[in-house]
Amino acid sequence: MAPSLFTLSSPSSTFPSSSTTLKPFSSFSTKPTLSIHFVKRPISVSATADPPPQLQTFWQWLQDQGVVSAKSPVRPGMVPEGLGLIAKKNISRNEVVLEIPNRFWINQEAVAASEIGTVCSGLKPWVSVALFLIRERFRQDSQWRVYLDILPELTDSTVFWSEEELAEVQGTQLLSTTLGVKEYVQNEFLKVEEEIILPNKQLFPAPITSDDFFWAFGILRSRAFSRLRGQNLVLIPLADLINHSPNITTEDYAWEIKGAGLFSRDLLFSLRSPVSVKAGEQVLIQYDLDKSNAELALDYGFIESKSERNAYTLTLEISESDPFFGDKLDIAETNGLGETAYFDIVLGRPLPPALIPYLRLVALGGTDAFLLESIFRNTIWGHLDLPVSRANEELICRVICDACKSALSGYHTAIEEDEKLMEDENLDSRLKIAVGIRAGEKKVLQQIDEIFKGRESELDELEYYQERRLKDLGLVGEQGEIIFWETN
Repeated sequence: MAPSLFTLSSPSSTFPSSSTTLKPFSSFSTKPTLSIHFVKRPISVSATADPPPQLQTFWQWLQDQGVVSAKSPVRPGMVPEGLGLIAKKNISRNEVVLEIPNRFWINQEAVAASEIGTVCSGLKPWVSVALFLIRERFRQDSQWRVYLDILPELTDSTVFWSEEELAEVQGTQLLSTTLGVKEYVQNEFLKVEEEIILPNKQLFPAPITSDDFFWAFGILRSRAFSRLRGQNLVLIPLADLINHSPNITTEDYAWEIKGAGLFSRDLLFSLRSPVSVKAGEQVLIQYDLDKSNAELALDYGFIESKSERNAYTLTLEISESDPFFGDKLDIAETNGLGETAYFDIVLGRPLPPALIPYLRLVALGGTDAFLLESIFRNTIWGHLDLPVSRANEELICRVICDACKSALSGYHTAIEEDEKLMEDENLDSRLKIAVGIRAGEKKVLQQIDEIFKGRESELDELEYYQERRLKDLGLVGEQGEIIFWETN
């Protein structure tokens, strides 16, 4: 058994890449416009400097198009994160703050209706929308010009970090994920350049570089809304200025798709405020309660200080060289797992329920292999919920502790050094992300190590399968004594 603790993996993804965890666009929310959020009191921004000309032009365009009006409860403005939505009046909980009609959405339908729709029809959704964004960005007469002018050149996502900055996350799963994403995006660019861009220079007259492609990827990765009816990938201008608050602990009612009216086929993107907001304060939402700090750093370029955002993914597998590979795989699949299984360990939370049974299954062998026989097939998972044998339990403890030790040796700093750095209020935003990520991962690894060392210290006190079986047969008493039956 050789579990790997160094990969973030996912069996299916909009961005398939070995050794990376990449949630599909359908699970994304929106972006902040700057780097990092920590718990803060609401900040009144009504007295800030006038918004930049591009933002004023964008707001005027939306008014001219009838998307917003003077009565709209929010307006775009400068906030600590960069750009955001500011309440023009007191807003109640669950009150609608924006409704954007689908003619102002940027999605596959927008691409299909454009001049490049035909050549992009066979592409992955995100690739086609990325090409659309890049092409429109180069066109001075683009109908999306005023929107594109307010988009950032880059974010603090680790995808845009320099080699020096990435060196600060040495040893982390975030580093391997980031490198996997960058390789994937670069390969997608080379493919689309060869198959679409170069053969259609009349549609793409301006040179498109990999930097342009990464820019579009970053915009989509950080700004696309999720869980929209029939929409797997969509940018919603203005609505995507909404920023994230760690203080908001619900994702309910933040946004939905609804019809524009009884006799209309048009759709509206409706954005609500999940909490009450006072006039002059920023309207905020919760992006995703389930994302780890590593995912937040990759997608948006910020992290949170909450301990439950720190996670580490254990990747375990049944080796094909295992003499019982077929039986073990059948048992794993019957119980909703597979040849490879991924377990997210969260700081301060119990281990995933299926982790220990899967470990015991992977380690099963020797005199315990009889449990793999077909007669036990319907009951074996129940047996694996409890210790099988001392040898089996000792093996999984030793392997996990050794793997934790190996993973911890891959970091170039100690937790104490990281925590001291975090006390520096003037720490560069990206370095703050790096320090927070590596400290969080180390804490989770230490937690895993302590759990399995604790189990190892209790091996002599555990009750194993054979003892439980003998008790069930009435051959051993509750205290472990052998029962002798007398006959007349």
